[in-house]
Amino acid sequence: MPTTLTAFTAGLLLITVSELGDKTFFITAILAMRHPHRPVLIGAISALAAMTLLSVLLGQVAMLLPPVYVQWAEAILFLGFGLKLIYAAQSMSDQPAVAEQVEALKVVTAAEAKLPKRHEPGIIMETFGLVFVGEWGDRTQIATIALAAANPPVGVALGAILGHAICAVLAIACGRMLCGRISERMITLLGGGLFLIFAVVGFYRLR
Repeated sequence: MPTTLTAFTAGLLLITVSELGDKTFFITAILAMRHPHRPVLIGAISALAAMTLLSVLLGQVAMLLPPVYVQWAEAILFLGFGLKLIYAAQSMSDQPAVAEQVEALKVVTAAEAKLPKRHEPGIIMETFGLVFVGEWGDRTQIATIALAAANPPVGVALGAILGHAICAVLAIACGRMLCGRISERMITLLGGGLFLIFAVVGFYRLR
């Protein structure tokens, strides 16, 4: 039976590795280059925390199913994510993650073209909206649901929120530097390896 500390560690590792270099990471970084850091940080962490809590609640709904089905689904899901990421990384270069950055820039530019000049509350709401929508349906959201369905939800929630907060702080504090240095292949390989480790742990629990 997994403990709260195990769930916390899993959530922290999963989010920190998977979100570094993700589209919402670059959205946060770009907004921080255009606006004061504090409202961007508040908006980003609030959105990511809200998404995490929603994902954990969805995971608790999945617990209504027989536990063995949930455990099999978790292990197979992580195995699928891991293999998909490892396979995708083979065709990637070690260059910076340009595609994610370009997509994030398009999202931010399109949003700001429709909005008037904003003060702090408006920046918070803009950041919240862009990050929340950008995170919806992402593989980390699905993985968080799976983790929360098979592990203590409080541990998963706290670990995932802390992981999101770490990535948001890195995006804001070091965004300009990291945007040109994050290797898409390296991040994808790390994420794929982590998902495979979680899959192995999941299958081991089924013994």
